[in-house]
Amino acid sequence: MSTSFELPANYKKWTMGLIGAGLIALLYGFIVFHPFEHAGHGENINSTRFWAVLLQNSVFFLLITNASMFFIGVTTLAMGGWQVALKRVPEAISSVVPVLGIITFVILMTIVWGGRTDIFHWLDKEAVANDKILNGKKGFLNPVFFTVWSTITIFLWWFIGKKMRSFSIESDKAGTMDYETGKKWINKNILWASFFIVFFGLTVGSTIPWLWIMSIDAHWYSTMFSWYTFASSFVAGMSLIALFVVYLKNRGQLEYVTDEHLHDVGKFMFAFSVFWTYLWFSQYMLIWYANIPEETGYFKIRVQGPFRGIFFLNLVLNFVCPFLILMKKSTKRNWTLVTFMAVLIIFGHWIDFWQMVMPGTLGEHAELMPFEFGIAALFVGIIMWRVGVYISSHPLTAKNHPFLKESIIHHT
Repeated sequence: MSTSFELPANYKKWTMGLIGAGLIALLYGFIVFHPFEHAGHGENINSTRFWAVLLQNSVFFLLITNASMFFIGVTTLAMGGWQVALKRVPEAISSVVPVLGIITFVILMTIVWGGRTDIFHWLDKEAVANDKILNGKKGFLNPVFFTVWSTITIFLWWFIGKKMRSFSIESDKAGTMDYETGKKWINKNILWASFFIVFFGLTVGSTIPWLWIMSIDAHWYSTMFSWYTFASSFVAGMSLIALFVVYLKNRGQLEYVTDEHLHDVGKFMFAFSVFWTYLWFSQYMLIWYANIPEETGYFKIRVQGPFRGIFFLNLVLNFVCPFLILMKKSTKRNWTLVTFMAVLIIFGHWIDFWQMVMPGTLGEHAELMPFEFGIAALFVGIIMWRVGVYISSHPLTAKNHPFLKESIIHHT
């Protein structure tokens, strides 16, 4: 059983190249955009752009890496066995959460405690005092609550995720488990997975998208927004898992992963692309049909303003393409097509997060620039670096997992 892996030189070069390009983009932003100049809404567009781009990328990449631990959690609670052959891949991706969590936290705290009212309008105390809607939300839209809940959230994502990964690594050292030992080990995993899923529901499934993204447009709210954000981040997270599975398989690793496993990963990519579309349509249709001014303002700039092209490109990339291409069984078993679709879906949902953040911060001045892609390259490089460290430090097959045999003989 080949379980150890040494990172190829090309992988390291790409990792360092992306991080280097990202750092150059970040330095460019510091020099050209003057990010620490005080700016109210619309006063210093370049300064606003700097923080909006950092916010969008940090939140997006944090959520899609954290989706890997959600995947581990739900398959653990479901007593799933099919995914065990590739389980170390989502474990490796979830190990990025503490790194991106710290980066995201620093960016959020700089925005909030730096008084960036151009990003979060609710930071303007005078505006809150004179605005009935903002004043009604000040119980949770305030710097103290924002900081405390963000701290608890990122810490528990890291802590519970680390616990889950440690159980998996411990099984490598414990040797083959008998029935009783395996049962106790599975029950321990189920217990911690249940903690994670409940807390994930309280954060990604509800409060965190409200605080980190929806509060950019503080006058607007949608009860579907958190589920919409979850669907976007989870399908992109599954696509990220698919990319690393394909890469490692092409390098001669993950010997027990077959077309059957790729097919099931492809099913997740297909199913949650449809689920995302259901939420996209439901949110848009209900607001369009009701035509209430307090709600339609959010979509007006996106559908009738300068974001119109991006708004509908978002639908093409994240629904039309996955639906038409991944519908057939054969395409979900085609390693090249799955790779292509995984890249397309990740990019599509990066665009989705971009159009969530930019209209409320930059208004009609928003445009996709090289700076945005440079910052995205930095986060992709960080993910590649941390995943590389994990997969080269731990066996790539959970050889003592009680459900490994079930995964080996898996047929769908």
